[in-house]
Amino acid sequence: MRVMADATTSLHVPARKLEAFTARAFEAVGISPAEAQSIAALMVRADLQGSEGHGVFRLPQYIRRIQGGAVNIKPAIRVEREAAGMALVNGDNGMGHLVMRFASEKAIEKAKSAGVAWVGVKWSNHAGPASLYASMPLAHDMVGLYLAVGNANHLPPWGGLDMLLSTNPIAVAVPAGEEPPIILDMATTVAAYGKVKTKAQRGEPMPEGWMMDREGRPLTDPRRANDGFLLPIGGYKGYGLALIFGLLAGTLNGAAMGKDVVDFNADDTTPTNTGHVIVAINVEAFQPVAEFKNNVDALIRDIRASKRLPGVDRVRLPGEGSHAARADRTKNGIPLAAALVASLGQLASELRIAPLA
Repeated sequence: MRVMADATTSLHVPARKLEAFTARAFEAVGISPAEAQSIAALMVRADLQGSEGHGVFRLPQYIRRIQGGAVNIKPAIRVEREAAGMALVNGDNGMGHLVMRFASEKAIEKAKSAGVAWVGVKWSNHAGPASLYASMPLAHDMVGLYLAVGNANHLPPWGGLDMLLSTNPIAVAVPAGEEPPIILDMATTVAAYGKVKTKAQRGEPMPEGWMMDREGRPLTDPRRANDGFLLPIGGYKGYGLALIFGLLAGTLNGAAMGKDVVDFNADDTTPTNTGHVIVAINVEAFQPVAEFKNNVDALIRDIRASKRLPGVDRVRLPGEGSHAARADRTKNGIPLAAALVASLGQLASELRIAPLA
């Protein structure tokens, strides 16, 4: 474990140690060892790929909601409706990571025979970054697509002020051959709210363009986030995407959407009924896998080798940053900000478990 001298990052922690600590915390509040390990592995995977706002940063919040009775620690996750190429999963208010792992496995299983499988989810919870689940079909030579309703409304309809929409993300993962897979993971807002929270914890300002106050002025102080709202990508187009993704991941599944969304940042006692969608597309149903991967590789190389604007060092593809972060953090450890280390230390004391370091 490497001790850093700067003010913002105090530790680089090996993934296995962070995973073990996270699992201990979940076991301390009644989750079974096997399920605690599964949740911890997915959370640390988020940190490995650079999705800090959705990784161990969320651990104290998850623990508070479990202790507040908002999450079922012994869920009976089940398929409620089913056909050849679809399923509706009822998560029984379990931890979102467990529910989405179940749903992703169901989508992959169905896509092997149906070619394409759409699995909707209701009565789930926050499950971390979208790319965790879009990426699961990659191991089976499948394209993965994920949608979700965010766990707090920070986006009004275009031109409005009432918070009726969330960051409602989308992720798509496309397998390649020799090249890393293409993985798009984005919110329908300029920044995910988790990034606002990490800025606040670190005492850093937000860039202009992330949020606006209710008078239409730029908001850059993350501590004042409740005084304004997130801005959608592409103006009214981002608002439209947030609405449609919410209808597909929330309303279609019988999950919360619009005014029914519970702000899990402020409420530790109310179930959220979070909705998700995972789609698995079996490449082999469309063409030979090797042929598809070769074509993806060729496109990746064409894009990377394309002419650049003056001052641009390279043309990047979706997922390259996460791929590089994973390689670096697997080797050198996961960087944790000083404020997060303190928060995890306090949690360890409260739960009476062995601390992280």
